[in-house]
Amino acid sequence: MSKTENAIERQIMVFNVQKYSLYDGPGVRTIVFFKGCPLRCTWCANPEGLHKKYEVMYQRSICTDCRACVDVCPMGIHFMDENGVHQVDREKICNGCRKCVEVCPMNALNITGEIKSISELMEVIHEDDAFYEMSGGGVTLSGGECTAQPEAAVAILKACKNDGIHTAIETCGHTRSKWLPKIAEYCDLFLYDLKHMDPVRHNELTGISNERILKNLQELLETGHKIQIRMPMLKGINSSREEIQAIVDFLLPYKDYPNFFGIDLLPYHKLGVNKYGQLGMEYPVSGDPSLNKEELDQIESWISEYDFPVRVIRH
Repeated sequence: MSKTENAIERQIMVFNVQKYSLYDGPGVRTIVFFKGCPLRCTWCANPEGLHKKYEVMYQRSICTDCRACVDVCPMGIHFMDENGVHQVDREKICNGCRKCVEVCPMNALNITGEIKSISELMEVIHEDDAFYEMSGGGVTLSGGECTAQPEAAVAILKACKNDGIHTAIETCGHTRSKWLPKIAEYCDLFLYDLKHMDPVRHNELTGISNERILKNLQELLETGHKIQIRMPMLKGINSSREEIQAIVDFLLPYKDYPNFFGIDLLPYHKLGVNKYGQLGMEYPVSGDPSLNKEELDQIESWISEYDFPVRVIRH
């Protein structure tokens, strides 16, 4: 009998399950990427995780306009324009059948989004039990935003804990307060994003103010849950001494809490840029907000002045 047989069997919409990660929690980890997110961060590297629905990813550069996808799509999403050029109707709803992907001779199409049961995901997770045991690793829920599907997040965290697997979530922190203790009960580590302390600027950058995010963070810290702060770092957005100082001042009361594990700095990268075009979206970041090594070292030193554990995560 499977150890997860009694777990609550829920459906999760995911867009990826990534094995052998070394950056999202201790040890070797399996990352489950949930679809759907309440924030719209301008620098998001996973735009395919923003919406909780099936979406067509289309590489125009390798399409031959053969119209095979047009002939099989039951939803009428694919069509040929007056010039015989393949187009994608983004207003129509994809049902996830993947018939278009199966017939595309150039692999120009992909459907992002899969419905998985807890049991199906646990089977994949358990394939790497030996790596978790050897390295002190486990499972991290990411996204998108895993707390945007709170019942499913609780169910898979509980299943992992029942099976003795270390659990973590990477979260923006914007979740309803009623779900926070339910998720925290089965979560060994929160990788908690802090993007900006000013609520107006936070709203401009992410589409949402940060009051709930900060309140949830304080509640988790004060109730003893393990927290690793993560700061996505972008030049001209949150890289000034004043902005770093505001975050330090907020966290100073918790510096000596045994459940506060310090701050990770996550440098901006462009790994997700090509996905925007495939989804019919414009990339919202103008210019290059990358920070060089000296600038990142400077920010690290500002935080270190207050004896915070801090490190730059360089992939």
